[in-house]
Amino acid sequence: MPVLRTVRATRYVAPLREGGSMPALVEADDDGLYVVKLRGAGQGRLALVAEVLAGELARALDLPVPELVVADVDTELARAEPDPEIQELVQASGGTNAGLDFLPGALPYAPSTGRPPGPDLAAAVVWFDCLVENVDRTPRNPNLLMWHGRLWLIDHGAALFRQHAGLDHADPAAPLPMAAQHVLLDAAGPLPDAAQRLAPKVDEPLLRAIVDAIPPDWFAGDPPEAYVEHLLARVAASDAWTAHAEEHRARRR
Repeated sequence: MPVLRTVRATRYVAPLREGGSMPALVEADDDGLYVVKLRGAGQGRLALVAEVLAGELARALDLPVPELVVADVDTELARAEPDPEIQELVQASGGTNAGLDFLPGALPYAPSTGRPPGPDLAAAVVWFDCLVENVDRTPRNPNLLMWHGRLWLIDHGAALFRQHAGLDHADPAAPLPMAAQHVLLDAAGPLPDAAQRLAPKVDEPLLRAIVDAIPPDWFAGDPPEAYVEHLLARVAASDAWTAHAEEHRARRR
């Protein structure tokens, strides 16, 4: 079951300005480099919940996601930064933050130039993104990397977007709004086959273990239990949203 390691950030290396949240590349006390989503960024702590919950669920489904960690950031790191914007961001992010293992030399995946994954993997990624309602895997912003000849999934902070309005109002059968624009839809095999492979693995013990690994103070509004209940309801209603995405996939053939 998922257990997140905790690392202590020892050096702020550089800001990564590609994303709206301006994540940080930091060095940690295990000598590793991590891309850290900071709790003081505009998206707030709920983006960290989505990052870790979706990322760890993907890893449990054997999808290629770099290791996730809890990164402890000391506000003293801000003193060495000349940029006032970065100083302010680090000072607002003291404590636990979400870290993702940095893949040195990785290149962004582009459908026009990158070799598409096999149909089973592509279908699994599409199905998973529909499950967690990840709206941020389009050709404009794939959030996919190529590293050592393998496709890697990153940046799940925009998943579970309904948490911002409260999960108690969410329809578990709702389709993913961006399903028709998913970057891997053309490469995907039949989505019902992916559902048959993956849905039985998304059970209550797994979801509880992932939620329990998330720092409690990241949750705001909905309690951790609500995320378990919401995703179990999504799985139970998966026939509806899988069929919706499959219609789009079939039209693209």
